[in-house]
Amino acid sequence: MKYIAVLVILVTLLAVGPWFRARARQSADRAPVTFTEIPASASKITWTHDNGRSDARHLPETCGGGGLFFDYDNDGWLDIYLVNSGPSDFFTPKTPLRNALYRNNGDGTFTDVTEKAGVACGRMGNFGMGAAASDFDGDGWQDLYVTNYGSNVLFRNNGNGTFSDITEQAGVAAPNWSTCATWFDYDNDSRLDLFVSSFVQYSGTGTIFCGDNRLGRRYYCVPRVFKPRPSFLFHNDGNGKFSDVSKASGIAESLGKSFGAVATDINSDGLLDLFVANDTVANFLFLNKGKGKFEEIGLASGVAYSDAGSPRSGMGVDAADFDGDGAQDLFVANIDQELFSLYQNQKDLTFIDKPGEIAQSTRLLSGWGLKFFDYDNDGDPDLILANGHPDDMIGMQSTKVTYREPLVLFENTGGKYKNVSAQSGAVFQKDFPARGLSVGDYDNDGDLDVLIINNGDAPLLMRNEGGNRNNWLGLQLIATKSNSAAVGAIITWEAGGKKRSRLKTAGGSFLASHDPREILGLGVATKVDSLEIKWPSGKLDKLSGLPANKYLKIKEGEGLVATAATAAK
Repeated sequence: MKYIAVLVILVTLLAVGPWFRARARQSADRAPVTFTEIPASASKITWTHDNGRSDARHLPETCGGGGLFFDYDNDGWLDIYLVNSGPSDFFTPKTPLRNALYRNNGDGTFTDVTEKAGVACGRMGNFGMGAAASDFDGDGWQDLYVTNYGSNVLFRNNGNGTFSDITEQAGVAAPNWSTCATWFDYDNDSRLDLFVSSFVQYSGTGTIFCGDNRLGRRYYCVPRVFKPRPSFLFHNDGNGKFSDVSKASGIAESLGKSFGAVATDINSDGLLDLFVANDTVANFLFLNKGKGKFEEIGLASGVAYSDAGSPRSGMGVDAADFDGDGAQDLFVANIDQELFSLYQNQKDLTFIDKPGEIAQSTRLLSGWGLKFFDYDNDGDPDLILANGHPDDMIGMQSTKVTYREPLVLFENTGGKYKNVSAQSGAVFQKDFPARGLSVGDYDNDGDLDVLIINNGDAPLLMRNEGGNRNNWLGLQLIATKSNSAAVGAIITWEAGGKKRSRLKTAGGSFLASHDPREILGLGVATKVDSLEIKWPSGKLDKLSGLPANKYLKIKEGEGLVATAATAAK
């Protein structure tokens, strides 16, 4: 009997052992995920943004800077590009200014390779705004488009650590004042096209005075006093050249004061649409009608104005299926007192603004860079917001609103958002003059880190601490028939009895683009039972039994082709 009892105990332990281990892991996962600010002394990123602040209070001073994560040298580690201001019709720097490219050394440090790479910019007439990276020519190397007050620059990646300025021959300078840029394939011809947001009609030699005439003190003008402008859409002709189709597509018919833009598919018809934030005029929702045409439906869809019918100061935007109903929802951040909007897709080309806790947490904030991202790898899109008032003199007018403002992190809890900033690290207790924001796994440990570019200050690199306590699967999608960035691909995965889906969007945030890889959160599941990728071309790849906590390369039409190494956990 004693031996039988021992045997029963052993069998029981074997049976419940996995359950105990799972419960232990769930208990460990209750510890909050935090973000750690990485100082320049550790990262070796010594570049600082100069906003050209002046007594004349020129509007472009308030908007920069931008930047991004991207792997320019294809070594599997995300590098960093940062955009500075520069000489223009209103600003002559005391010392030369330049953008910066930092190569990721794979050990938590970065090396400045700007001059060698040839991407410093800083030429006369260009006051830098933001950047967007993508492989526009399909040669396997990430190219770089830089937006400016002045004219923009397209750098083609030569594949040897250097870039060539091909702006003139490509035909994408888009002069005057550009802000955000978005690479996406609007006509499904497998080539990445380019949307460029245009801000107001502005001149540094203009005579508009905003301020206190009695005291002779200038303030920054509110954008509503300036005229709107049409944004640009460039069609990729496939030979290193682009055609300006802004008028032919219908994009140029809508005059705006445009900042953030995101390419997504709001009606699941396989055609990528554009949601564009405007400052002091109605937001745009460009519905892709096919055959190269767009229809602006912002007013009819309910995303143009506030619920009170007023235009707001839209800045950063993004799109994701936050409630898991299979439809793309939209988000836009505004200036203080105007409330941020979380637009829930009603699946009939209309949206309902349901910000919930987000509205109360951000009432006194002005939002710029932002991103839906799964920071804790539980499979749901969470949300991070970078904030800062545009006017450094706001403290003279308000006792509640400040120039420097805190970051805010929201956790997705079953389709609702909860402010978890207080438990997410000391960096959320500090204030910043934040503008651009990019997300990416720069240390290859399976959770998403954050880069924030501060106006007139040093950038902020935030390392995710603990997001990889949940399991994950990283994907690098290699297109053969679809556009090189696989924008528009639908990724569906099942793990641990839960099935989730994600559309690969493009753009989003403000003056930035993001890690081109996709990290799928698995929670406590130890493998991916099934993975399905519906490519923009219509091709379908199905895989099963994939191991967790690895980066995989998935090639269109061929499936799994390689496993990438990851950093030690």
